[in-house]
Amino acid sequence: MTEVLPAPPTDASPVVLLGPESTTWRYFGDWRGMLMGLWSGSMQNMHPKLAAGVWDHSDFFGERWQRLLRSIYPIGGVVFDMTPDTGRQVRDFHLDIKGTMDDGGRYHALDPDVFYWAHATFWYGNVRCAEVFGPPIDERAKRELFEESRTWYAMYGVSMRPCPDTYEEFLEYWDHMCRNVLRDHDAVRTVLDISSLPAPPFLAWMPAWLWKAQVGHVQKMFLWITTGLYDAPIREMMGLSWTERDGKRLRRFGKAVNAAMKLAPTRYRRHPRARDAIDRVAGRVPIDAPLLESPARNMPPASERDNPMHYCPVHAQRRANLPWQSNQT
Repeated sequence: MTEVLPAPPTDASPVVLLGPESTTWRYFGDWRGMLMGLWSGSMQNMHPKLAAGVWDHSDFFGERWQRLLRSIYPIGGVVFDMTPDTGRQVRDFHLDIKGTMDDGGRYHALDPDVFYWAHATFWYGNVRCAEVFGPPIDERAKRELFEESRTWYAMYGVSMRPCPDTYEEFLEYWDHMCRNVLRDHDAVRTVLDISSLPAPPFLAWMPAWLWKAQVGHVQKMFLWITTGLYDAPIREMMGLSWTERDGKRLRRFGKAVNAAMKLAPTRYRRHPRARDAIDRVAGRVPIDAPLLESPARNMPPASERDNPMHYCPVHAQRRANLPWQSNQT
Protein backbone atom coordinates (compact mmCIF):
# COMPACT_ATOMS: atom_id res chain seq x y z
CA MET A 1 0.00 0.00 0.00
CA THR A 2 2.86 2.36 0.76
CA GLU A 3 6.41 2.84 -0.43
CA VAL A 4 9.33 4.17 1.56
CA LEU A 5 11.93 6.37 -0.11
CA PRO A 6 15.28 7.47 1.32
CA ALA A 7 14.95 10.82 3.06
CA PRO A 8 16.62 13.90 1.57
CA PRO A 9 19.80 14.91 3.42
CA THR A 10 17.95 17.69 5.26
CA ASP A 11 15.32 15.36 6.75
CA ALA A 12 15.80 13.09 9.75
CA SER A 13 13.43 10.29 8.75
CA PRO A 14 12.41 8.42 5.59
CA VAL A 15 9.45 9.65 3.60
CA VAL A 16 6.49 7.29 3.33
CA LEU A 17 4.49 7.59 0.12
CA LEU A 18 1.01 6.42 -0.75
CA GLY A 19 0.89 3.74 -3.42
CA PRO A 20 -1.62 2.34 -5.92
CA GLU A 21 -3.23 0.01 -3.38
CA SER A 22 -4.09 2.85 -1.02
CA THR A 23 -7.66 3.99 -0.46
CA THR A 24 -6.59 7.56 -1.30
CA TRP A 25 -5.55 6.49 -4.80
CA ARG A 26 -9.02 5.00 -5.21
CA TYR A 27 -10.94 8.14 -4.26
CA PHE A 28 -8.69 11.11 -5.00
CA GLY A 29 -8.22 12.44 -8.52
CA ASP A 30 -11.68 11.47 -9.78
CA TRP A 31 -13.35 13.98 -12.11
CA ARG A 32 -16.31 14.07 -9.72
CA GLY A 33 -14.06 16.17 -7.52
CA MET A 34 -14.53 19.10 -9.90
CA LEU A 35 -18.04 19.42 -8.50
CA MET A 36 -16.36 20.17 -5.16
CA GLY A 37 -14.34 23.12 -6.48
CA LEU A 38 -16.33 25.94 -4.90
CA TRP A 39 -16.71 23.99 -1.67
CA SER A 40 -12.97 23.34 -1.35
CA GLY A 41 -11.89 26.86 -2.25
CA SER A 42 -14.45 28.59 -0.07
CA MET A 43 -13.90 26.31 2.94
CA GLN A 44 -10.17 26.99 2.78
CA ASN A 45 -10.67 30.72 2.59
CA MET A 46 -12.96 30.72 5.62
CA HIS A 47 -9.87 30.29 7.78
CA PRO A 48 -9.05 33.92 8.72
CA LYS A 49 -5.28 33.59 8.31
CA LEU A 50 -5.53 31.61 5.09
CA ALA A 51 -7.97 34.18 3.70
CA ALA A 52 -5.56 36.99 4.55
CA GLY A 53 -2.75 35.19 2.75
CA VAL A 54 -4.59 34.54 -0.48
CA TRP A 55 -6.12 38.02 -0.38
CA ASP A 56 -2.75 39.73 -0.19
CA HIS A 57 -0.48 37.57 -2.31
CA SER A 58 -1.96 36.70 -5.67
CA ASP A 59 -3.41 37.96 -8.94
CA PHE A 60 -6.75 36.21 -9.01
CA PHE A 61 -8.93 37.89 -11.58
CA GLY A 62 -6.35 37.89 -14.38
CA GLU A 63 -6.39 34.13 -14.89
CA ARG A 64 -8.69 32.42 -12.42
CA TRP A 65 -9.56 29.36 -14.49
CA GLN A 66 -5.94 28.81 -15.51
CA ARG A 67 -4.75 28.99 -11.90
CA LEU A 68 -7.32 26.47 -10.75
CA LEU A 69 -6.65 24.05 -13.59
CA ARG A 70 -2.87 24.15 -13.32
CA SER A 71 -2.86 23.94 -9.50
CA ILE A 72 -4.70 20.62 -9.63
CA TYR A 73 -1.61 18.99 -11.13
CA PRO A 74 0.89 19.52 -8.27
CA ILE A 75 -1.83 19.11 -5.62
CA GLY A 76 -2.75 15.74 -7.08
CA GLY A 77 0.89 14.98 -7.69
CA VAL A 78 1.63 14.98 -3.96
CA VAL A 79 -0.47 11.82 -3.79
CA PHE A 80 0.30 10.27 -7.17
CA ASP A 81 3.87 11.14 -8.13
CA MET A 82 5.51 8.66 -5.74
CA THR A 83 8.24 11.15 -4.91
CA PRO A 84 8.59 13.53 -1.95
CA ASP A 85 9.66 16.32 -4.28
CA THR A 86 6.13 17.33 -5.27
CA GLY A 87 5.00 17.85 -1.69
CA ARG A 88 7.97 20.06 -0.98
CA GLN A 89 7.35 21.98 -4.20
CA VAL A 90 3.79 22.74 -3.06
CA ARG A 91 5.04 23.66 0.41
CA ASP A 92 7.64 26.01 -1.01
CA PHE A 93 5.03 27.89 -3.03
CA HIS A 94 3.95 29.20 0.39
CA LEU A 95 7.31 30.23 1.86
CA ASP A 96 6.85 33.97 1.30
CA ILE A 97 3.10 34.20 1.90
CA LYS A 98 3.05 36.15 5.15
CA GLY A 99 1.88 39.50 6.45
CA THR A 100 -0.35 41.37 8.86
CA MET A 101 -4.09 40.90 9.20
CA ASP A 102 -6.62 43.71 9.55
CA ASP A 103 -6.75 43.13 13.31
CA GLY A 104 -2.98 43.50 13.61
CA GLY A 105 -2.28 39.78 13.97
CA ARG A 106 0.41 38.13 11.91
CA TYR A 107 -0.13 35.30 9.44
CA HIS A 108 2.06 32.91 7.50
CA ALA A 109 0.86 30.27 5.05
CA LEU A 110 3.14 27.70 6.67
CA ASP A 111 1.67 28.27 10.11
CA PRO A 112 0.94 24.61 10.97
CA ASP A 113 -2.70 25.29 11.88
CA VAL A 114 -3.28 27.13 8.59
CA PHE A 115 -1.50 24.64 6.37
CA TYR A 116 -3.24 21.70 7.99
CA TRP A 117 -6.66 23.30 7.49
CA ALA A 118 -6.06 23.50 3.75
CA HIS A 119 -4.99 19.85 3.75
CA ALA A 120 -8.07 18.89 5.75
CA THR A 121 -10.33 20.28 3.04
CA PHE A 122 -8.47 18.24 0.42
CA TRP A 123 -8.53 14.86 2.12
CA TYR A 124 -11.96 15.25 3.75
CA GLY A 125 -13.29 16.48 0.43
CA ASN A 126 -12.83 12.88 -0.74
CA VAL A 127 -15.29 11.75 1.90
CA ARG A 128 -17.83 14.47 1.15
CA CYS A 129 -17.56 13.88 -2.59
CA ALA A 130 -18.04 10.12 -2.28
CA GLU A 131 -20.98 10.52 0.09
CA VAL A 132 -22.84 12.65 -2.45
CA PHE A 133 -21.47 11.80 -5.91
CA GLY A 134 -19.82 8.40 -5.45
CA PRO A 135 -18.15 6.05 -5.74
CA PRO A 136 -19.89 4.60 -2.69
CA ILE A 137 -17.90 4.84 0.54
CA ASP A 138 -18.28 3.03 3.86
CA GLU A 139 -17.01 3.83 7.34
CA ARG A 140 -13.97 1.60 6.93
CA ALA A 141 -12.88 3.50 3.82
CA LYS A 142 -13.40 6.84 5.58
CA ARG A 143 -11.11 5.73 8.39
CA GLU A 144 -8.53 4.47 5.91
CA LEU A 145 -8.63 7.82 4.14
CA PHE A 146 -8.03 9.54 7.46
CA GLU A 147 -5.05 7.34 8.34
CA GLU A 148 -3.58 7.89 4.88
CA SER A 149 -4.22 11.62 5.15
CA ARG A 150 -1.53 11.71 7.83
CA THR A 151 0.92 10.05 5.46
CA TRP A 152 -0.15 12.47 2.72
CA TYR A 153 0.35 15.47 4.99
CA ALA A 154 3.80 14.31 6.05
CA MET A 155 4.91 14.53 2.41
CA TYR A 156 4.90 18.33 2.64
CA GLY A 157 7.68 18.26 5.22
CA VAL A 158 5.87 20.54 7.67
CA SER A 159 4.93 20.21 11.33
CA MET A 160 2.63 17.29 12.11
CA ARG A 161 1.46 18.95 15.34
CA PRO A 162 -2.07 19.89 14.17
CA CYS A 163 -2.91 16.41 12.84
CA PRO A 164 -5.55 14.63 14.92
CA ASP A 165 -4.58 11.14 16.02
CA THR A 166 -7.87 9.40 15.27
CA TYR A 167 -10.78 9.78 12.87
CA GLU A 168 -13.07 10.62 15.79
CA GLU A 169 -10.72 13.40 16.86
CA PHE A 170 -10.67 14.70 13.30
CA LEU A 171 -14.48 14.92 13.21
CA GLU A 172 -14.37 16.88 16.48
CA TYR A 173 -11.70 19.15 14.98
CA TRP A 174 -13.79 19.72 11.84
CA ASP A 175 -16.91 20.56 13.84
CA HIS A 176 -14.92 22.94 16.05
CA MET A 177 -13.52 24.72 13.00
CA CYS A 178 -16.96 25.08 11.43
CA ARG A 179 -18.59 26.38 14.60
CA ASN A 180 -15.86 28.47 16.20
CA VAL A 181 -12.99 29.37 13.86
CA LEU A 182 -14.12 29.82 10.26
CA ARG A 183 -15.37 33.22 9.13
CA ASP A 184 -16.94 34.83 6.08
CA HIS A 185 -14.49 36.92 4.04
CA ASP A 186 -14.31 38.68 0.68
CA ALA A 187 -12.00 35.88 -0.45
CA VAL A 188 -14.79 33.40 0.27
CA ARG A 189 -17.38 35.39 -1.66
CA THR A 190 -14.94 35.77 -4.55
CA VAL A 191 -14.50 32.01 -4.83
CA LEU A 192 -18.26 31.50 -4.79
CA ASP A 193 -18.92 34.02 -7.57
CA ILE A 194 -18.12 32.75 -11.08
CA SER A 195 -20.79 34.83 -12.82
CA SER A 196 -18.37 37.43 -14.19
CA LEU A 197 -15.68 35.01 -15.36
CA PRO A 198 -14.88 34.37 -19.01
CA ALA A 199 -15.21 30.84 -20.34
CA PRO A 200 -12.52 28.43 -19.10
CA PRO A 201 -9.63 27.71 -21.50
CA PHE A 202 -11.02 24.33 -22.56
CA LEU A 203 -14.15 26.16 -23.79
CA ALA A 204 -12.19 28.80 -25.70
CA TRP A 205 -14.08 27.79 -28.84
CA MET A 206 -17.38 28.97 -27.31
CA PRO A 207 -18.62 32.42 -28.47
CA ALA A 208 -18.53 34.97 -25.64
CA TRP A 209 -22.27 35.66 -25.98
CA LEU A 210 -23.11 31.98 -25.53
CA TRP A 211 -20.97 31.69 -22.40
CA LYS A 212 -22.48 34.86 -20.92
CA ALA A 213 -25.96 33.52 -21.62
CA GLN A 214 -25.38 30.42 -19.54
CA VAL A 215 -22.82 31.36 -16.88
CA GLY A 216 -25.54 32.67 -14.56
CA HIS A 217 -27.21 29.25 -14.59
CA VAL A 218 -23.84 27.55 -13.99
CA GLN A 219 -23.23 29.90 -11.06
CA LYS A 220 -26.63 29.11 -9.55
CA MET A 221 -26.14 25.35 -9.90
CA PHE A 222 -22.66 25.29 -8.36
CA LEU A 223 -23.68 27.54 -5.48
CA TRP A 224 -26.61 25.21 -4.80
CA ILE A 225 -24.31 22.15 -4.82
CA THR A 226 -21.84 23.91 -2.55
CA THR A 227 -24.56 24.98 -0.13
CA GLY A 228 -25.63 21.36 0.16
CA LEU A 229 -22.08 20.24 0.86
CA TYR A 230 -21.58 22.78 3.65
CA ASP A 231 -22.07 21.83 7.27
CA ALA A 232 -25.13 23.45 8.84
CA PRO A 233 -23.07 25.97 10.88
CA ILE A 234 -21.39 27.16 7.67
CA ARG A 235 -24.70 27.64 5.89
CA GLU A 236 -25.94 29.65 8.86
CA MET A 237 -22.80 31.81 8.92
CA MET A 238 -23.04 32.46 5.18
CA GLY A 239 -26.77 33.19 5.28
CA LEU A 240 -27.59 30.36 2.87
CA SER A 241 -30.89 28.50 3.03
CA TRP A 242 -31.20 24.74 2.61
CA THR A 243 -34.39 22.72 2.87
CA GLU A 244 -35.22 19.05 3.19
CA ARG A 245 -36.42 19.21 -0.40
CA ASP A 246 -33.02 20.57 -1.46
CA GLY A 247 -31.36 17.66 0.31
CA LYS A 248 -33.47 15.12 -1.56
CA ARG A 249 -32.76 16.82 -4.88
CA LEU A 250 -29.02 16.83 -4.19
CA ARG A 251 -29.08 13.12 -3.35
CA ARG A 252 -30.90 12.38 -6.60
CA PHE A 253 -28.46 14.54 -8.53
CA GLY A 254 -25.53 12.76 -6.88
CA LYS A 255 -26.92 9.36 -7.86
CA ALA A 256 -27.27 10.56 -11.45
CA VAL A 257 -23.65 11.76 -11.46
CA ASN A 258 -22.46 8.42 -10.13
CA ALA A 259 -24.47 6.51 -12.74
CA ALA A 260 -23.11 8.70 -15.54
CA MET A 261 -19.51 8.23 -14.36
CA LYS A 262 -19.92 4.46 -14.51
CA LEU A 263 -20.48 4.78 -18.27
CA ALA A 264 -16.96 6.16 -18.75
CA PRO A 265 -13.94 3.84 -18.97
CA THR A 266 -12.28 3.56 -15.58
CA ARG A 267 -9.08 5.31 -16.67
CA TYR A 268 -10.97 8.30 -18.04
CA ARG A 269 -12.81 8.91 -14.80
CA ARG A 270 -9.52 10.19 -13.42
CA HIS A 271 -7.68 13.49 -13.69
CA PRO A 272 -4.68 13.29 -16.10
CA ARG A 273 -2.08 13.38 -13.28
CA ALA A 274 -3.80 10.46 -11.53
CA ARG A 275 -4.22 8.62 -14.83
CA ASP A 276 -0.54 9.16 -15.61
CA ALA A 277 0.41 7.59 -12.27
CA ILE A 278 -1.82 4.60 -12.92
CA ASP A 279 -0.25 4.21 -16.37
CA ARG A 280 3.24 4.24 -14.86
CA VAL A 281 2.34 1.52 -12.40
CA ALA A 282 0.76 -0.53 -15.19
CA GLY A 283 3.79 -0.08 -17.46
CA ARG A 284 1.96 1.92 -20.12
CA VAL A 285 4.25 4.88 -19.36
CA PRO A 286 7.95 4.54 -18.41
CA ILE A 287 8.36 4.99 -14.68
CA ASP A 288 11.05 7.63 -15.25
CA ALA A 289 9.15 9.63 -17.89
CA PRO A 290 8.67 13.35 -17.14
CA LEU A 291 5.65 14.06 -14.99
CA LEU A 292 2.52 15.10 -16.84
CA GLU A 293 1.95 18.84 -16.46
CA SER A 294 -0.99 21.12 -17.12
CA PRO A 295 -1.50 22.05 -20.80
CA ALA A 296 0.30 25.18 -21.94
CA ARG A 297 -3.00 27.07 -22.18
CA ASN A 298 -3.21 26.99 -18.36
CA MET A 299 0.37 28.02 -17.59
CA PRO A 300 1.80 31.44 -16.73
CA PRO A 301 4.83 32.67 -18.68
CA ALA A 302 7.91 30.48 -18.19
CA SER A 303 9.66 33.22 -16.24
CA GLU A 304 6.77 33.32 -13.74
CA ARG A 305 6.15 29.63 -13.14
CA ASP A 306 7.84 29.58 -9.74
CA ASN A 307 6.06 32.72 -8.51
CA PRO A 308 3.55 31.75 -5.78
CA MET A 309 1.19 34.57 -6.76
CA HIS A 310 0.14 32.39 -9.70
CA TYR A 311 -1.06 29.62 -7.36
CA CYS A 312 -3.15 31.67 -4.89
CA PRO A 313 -6.63 32.91 -5.58
CA VAL A 314 -7.14 36.60 -4.73
CA HIS A 315 -5.21 39.84 -5.12
CA ALA A 316 -5.51 42.76 -2.70
CA GLN A 317 -5.38 45.37 -5.47
CA ARG A 318 -8.72 44.06 -6.76
CA ARG A 319 -10.64 44.67 -3.53
CA ALA A 320 -12.25 47.91 -4.69
CA ASN A 321 -13.68 46.17 -7.77
CA LEU A 322 -15.61 43.51 -5.89
CA PRO A 323 -19.37 43.98 -6.37
CA TRP A 324 -20.18 43.16 -2.73
CA GLN A 325 -17.33 45.21 -1.21
CA SER A 326 -19.58 48.16 -0.39
CA ASN A 327 -21.83 45.87 1.66
CA GLN A 328 -19.04 44.56 3.91
CA THR A 329 -18.40 46.03 7.34
